[in-house]
Amino acid sequence: MQYFNLALNNLSGMIPPSLYNWSSLEVFDVGVNMLHGSIPDDIGSRFPKLESLYLGTNDFTGIIPSSISNISSLRSLDLVHNTFSGYMPPTWGRLGALQYLNLAHNKIEANDNKGWEFITSLANCSQLQVLALSNNSFGGQLPGSIVNLSTALQQLYLTDHRVCGSIPADVGNLVGLQLLMIANTSISGVIPESIGKLENLIELFLYNNSLYGLIPSSLGNLSQLGILAAHNGNLEGPIPTSLGELKKLFILDLAMNYRLNGTIPREILELPSLSWGLDLSYNSLSGRIPDEVRSLTNLNQLILSGNQLSGKIPDSIQNCIVLERLFLDNNSFEGSIPQSLTNIKGLSVLNLAMNKFSGNIPKAIHSIGSLQELYLAHNNLSGPIPLVLQNLTSLTQLDISFNNLQGEVPNEGVFRNITYLAVVGNINLCGGTPQLHLAPCSISKNRKRMPKFLAISLATTGAILFSLSVILLLWILCKKLKPSQKTLAQYSIVDDHYKRIPYHALLRGTNGFSKVNLLGRGSYGAVYKCALDTDERTLAVKVFNIGQSRYSKSFEAECEAMRRIRHRCLIKIIASCSSINHQSQEFKALVFEFMPNGNLDGWLHPKSQEPTINNTISLAQRLDIAVDIMDAVEYLHNYCQPLVIHCDLKPSNILLAEDMSARVGDFGISRILHENTREGMQTSYGSTGIRGSIGYLAPEYGEGSVVSTAGDIYSLGILLLEMFTGRSPTEGTFRDSLDLHKFVKDAFPERTFEIADPTMWLHGGQHDNAASIRIQECLVSVLRLGISCSKQQPRDRALTRDAAAEMHTIRDAYQKFRTTLNK
Repeated sequence: MQYFNLALNNLSGMIPPSLYNWSSLEVFDVGVNMLHGSIPDDIGSRFPKLESLYLGTNDFTGIIPSSISNISSLRSLDLVHNTFSGYMPPTWGRLGALQYLNLAHNKIEANDNKGWEFITSLANCSQLQVLALSNNSFGGQLPGSIVNLSTALQQLYLTDHRVCGSIPADVGNLVGLQLLMIANTSISGVIPESIGKLENLIELFLYNNSLYGLIPSSLGNLSQLGILAAHNGNLEGPIPTSLGELKKLFILDLAMNYRLNGTIPREILELPSLSWGLDLSYNSLSGRIPDEVRSLTNLNQLILSGNQLSGKIPDSIQNCIVLERLFLDNNSFEGSIPQSLTNIKGLSVLNLAMNKFSGNIPKAIHSIGSLQELYLAHNNLSGPIPLVLQNLTSLTQLDISFNNLQGEVPNEGVFRNITYLAVVGNINLCGGTPQLHLAPCSISKNRKRMPKFLAISLATTGAILFSLSVILLLWILCKKLKPSQKTLAQYSIVDDHYKRIPYHALLRGTNGFSKVNLLGRGSYGAVYKCALDTDERTLAVKVFNIGQSRYSKSFEAECEAMRRIRHRCLIKIIASCSSINHQSQEFKALVFEFMPNGNLDGWLHPKSQEPTINNTISLAQRLDIAVDIMDAVEYLHNYCQPLVIHCDLKPSNILLAEDMSARVGDFGISRILHENTREGMQTSYGSTGIRGSIGYLAPEYGEGSVVSTAGDIYSLGILLLEMFTGRSPTEGTFRDSLDLHKFVKDAFPERTFEIADPTMWLHGGQHDNAASIRIQECLVSVLRLGISCSKQQPRDRALTRDAAAEMHTIRDAYQKFRTTLNK
């Protein structure tokens, strides 16, 4: 027997001694079970041909035997998540074929030179690519010999232990590194200048350490760097402008260093690659936000809390069109809250608390329909609370305390559940829900006046009680608002958005990639529902078929696209996994947010069911979904850097969230544009051949034309026609010269109701003649747009920006009509 695999079977007990007698074994995998016991001391002689040994995620204990180093053929050793203890054998250098060594999450010790000898020995493993030592009982000084590890080393994990000392000055010797993670340790000293020699580095994690001194300007040499996370340390001085050379950077997190000072470098704000987040919070930065913030059109989170920033928020911030979270609290910003913020339609969290803002709360905030949290506490705002705020159906958190607001507190929407703490400190507010305990608003100017002595007594008593309340509430609020390192660390961009998920965790979370968890299959792999032990969210895992080279290239293309783009209407990637599976085969997967309502195709063409209100979508929902898709495509074509052509827009690649909002997904055959040229004439390159889907593929692609934004627009046009007619472009009706485009065009506009999808009308009652005319006008407009986008010649099709604007106009007009109809 050469192969033995019992991974993920809920096995318990000890491994029978007889299993160690199979001397011909090449793969031994019992990972992700509940096995216990220890590894036999003579395992090296029992398995002389072993190439892969997987014992991870069990309850094994004891010492790791030195005889393992006698297995000269060993390539992969995974002992993660057990309770192995003691020192590591100092003879690992004999494993000349070793490529992967994962010892993380054990109790292995190394407190002196002897305990660290295995690092010196590993320098002889010239093929070592991955070394994971996180979460162990390591202590003492980090050995300088770590810089002598193989130049083939690509990933080095040194996190969550008591190691002290400094990062060796010659860390630049590890020129093959793509990922370096030194985090949650007692490492101190400066970041070595030689780190700038790691030109292959893609991810650099140096957070939760005691590193001090200046950020070396040599970091600007890391041209491939995508993630730089050095939050929660003691770094000081100005942020080097050389970071502006990191043209592929999509996460920059330097928060909580407290002694980083100076202004925000304009060069950083001119990095359009920044997409997942820019976090410079809780430092000592001063000055204004530079106008160059307009360049961050791809940014998802901007966190500048807890600095000494001042002046007005520049109107150019409205160019950050995909911003979802904006934290400017705990600074000294002044002036009025700029109307330009209301142009950021995807904003979900806006925190402007503890500044010097004055004037009224802009009524236009109600136009940010996706706003979930709004914090305006501790400013100098005055005037009434805009009544329109109660129309923000997504708003769940609102804090307007300690301002000079006056008038009646609304009592609908978010104001139904608002707490006293969220309005306290505004002495001229009245009304609202009973739990606010505010005085009722005056309804008459001619009320009988109370006796003067009683008024004085009540006023004095009220003032005393109010003062005591304010003191108590200020103490509570200070406790609530004061940032602790533990609290702030929980909201790190890196921790929240880029968790690294190992293969065995995905294996367990999908129940061994079982059919029960299967959500669907495509050309390049399968998608599974996944529930991780460490995450309350349900996730979706796309596992790629690594049988042919094109599948690997699809994985690379999708990774390259997804790591760069962030938009509320695009499916969000949680992590990627590139590893070896339990069969010693290459494993590649992407982990996404889970969409509970499946894909659009299932709603347009419900399988084996009679169409009902529960499995079809209304006209209003289709319009909202179409707007979401248009917004996503406009972002891909015009705003993200570099620009992206999706190449496979179709209903099965449109995912629907719990609220039926749409997310565009599946970037497996997407193309990244060389450069930004005139819209509609952009060309691209890609690592795979042109592959779209029949019925949605632009005609010019079949003639060998290069990929263009106009090709996506064609697919988008067909998608629109399908959404509102319910007819698939591949159904049997369409043959010879008749296709979906011609079918709609021939019936347009006289027979619009005739060709419209009748399942839309399951969701509405009877309408009078005037209402039917307005609905017909809406359908005519959207079908006209679909026809315009799906014309035969690319030059005749609508431009992305124009198509998106037209779709918004159609949807907004219909929403206005429905509001009027319901009054």
